[in-house]
Amino acid sequence: MLFLCLITIILLLFSILVMVKNNKKKNYPPGPRGFPVIGSLLSINSKEPHISLTKLSEKYGAIYSLKMGSVYTVVLSDPKLVRQALAKDVFSGRAPLYLTHGIMNGYGIICAEGEMWKEQRKFVSITLKNLGMIKYGTKKDIMEIKIRESTNEAIQKLKDKSIVNVKNGIDPIEILHNCIGNIMNNLVFGKVYNENDEIWKWLRELQEEGVKHIGVAGALNFLPFLKYIPYYKNLMKSLVDGKLKTHKYYRKLIDEYKCKNNLNNDNDNDDNFLAAFYNEMTKRQKNNSDNNVGSFTEQQYYHLLADIFGAGTDTTLTTIRWFLLYMAILPDQQEKIYQEIKTIVGNKEEITLEDSCSLILLQAGICEIQRLKTVVPVGIPHGAIADDKIGDYDIPKGAMIIPLQWAIHMNPNYWENPNEFIPERFISPDGFLIKPSAFIPFQTGKRMCVGDELAKMIMIIFISTIIKEFKISIPNDNEPIDLNGDCGITLVPKNYKLTFITRQ
Repeated sequence: MLFLCLITIILLLFSILVMVKNNKKKNYPPGPRGFPVIGSLLSINSKEPHISLTKLSEKYGAIYSLKMGSVYTVVLSDPKLVRQALAKDVFSGRAPLYLTHGIMNGYGIICAEGEMWKEQRKFVSITLKNLGMIKYGTKKDIMEIKIRESTNEAIQKLKDKSIVNVKNGIDPIEILHNCIGNIMNNLVFGKVYNENDEIWKWLRELQEEGVKHIGVAGALNFLPFLKYIPYYKNLMKSLVDGKLKTHKYYRKLIDEYKCKNNLNNDNDNDDNFLAAFYNEMTKRQKNNSDNNVGSFTEQQYYHLLADIFGAGTDTTLTTIRWFLLYMAILPDQQEKIYQEIKTIVGNKEEITLEDSCSLILLQAGICEIQRLKTVVPVGIPHGAIADDKIGDYDIPKGAMIIPLQWAIHMNPNYWENPNEFIPERFISPDGFLIKPSAFIPFQTGKRMCVGDELAKMIMIIFISTIIKEFKISIPNDNEPIDLNGDCGITLVPKNYKLTFITRQ
């Protein structure tokens, strides 16, 4: 027994020496050494991972590395390095995170990799264009009408709710989540819900919980053995059960669509993602060839629907919530934007996307919120699918690459007074909207957000219409506003109340 123990120790020491020797041959980025097993996880505040990682970048530089549990991680906080790295195919993989891989199993578009991701991204891009995410044309006009209908519904609900809460104000999150969510429901599933529909309420709650718990800094992502501890075991079970229940509901929607199509003998009604995927999958299955089906499988179907709906709703909703909060605490900025809208739009009842091209200050204000309150502050981590380099440093296969958007957007070397809301930083001296190279709200490169144009369309119509219709302020007896927010996948504002006074 003693002999076996000695042999084990000798082999372990030999393995460590070999690893150290190999590492010396490599020029890995600098960074904290960390502890065995857990690495540098104790250095990362799970509630504010973007702040912790930014502080490390101030110490170790624009590119540094650390072990997060079992995952070797490279953090980038320089826009040039981020653009160079994310433009490479070799860094287009996904990080080996236990929660996302364990729950999503590589399906969808957010967690997919390789040929599957390429095929599905192409499908999503084409479908979005077919649904109206284009510069000009009838389809774009139809998409704009749908967005304006949801915006008008939100305006009316804000008016109705504000009338009975003039003094105490209201939290607009439920109204905004319902109306923005229904834009995505229509786009993804081809249906909309009543605000009080029980299934819709359940889906909204499920989305909010998922966003909170599946964060990059979650310990279970890096230490899978924690799944045996009751708290993490229950968390994992809750997330998996929620996914399965959601997929069961999606199956019902798919069956309804299939039945409707069979009755109408119409297999080309691609006016939503559910229909487009079903029709593509059905066409491929008719050839009875697995190679022809490709990634258009039943499991991919469910996961893709969830990804498109969740990503499209959460980030857009969060940006609008931050914008309205800043308008309330900065009334002078709100008045400037309102005066611009009044000058450009005049007495027109509705603001169009064509009008928005002239609303430079408003667009700059949205950009500034996207910078100041980066919705995905840690970025969406990438994975290295082979050994390669970033700058002068060696990056090993399997490394997680974090494009630390928060550090870039808050770096005083790129942004003067970065903690202040200054929309004018996005306006050129001759009055045009500009996008500095250090501004990457939708990330960049091979896996840049595929729905960025749709998000911009929704944000500008919602925000401009709300500012046109209401003067927004903080209730007099309200508690001090916390601008730090809560960080899961996204950085969301804490619940707040605002007063919405209808403009004359």
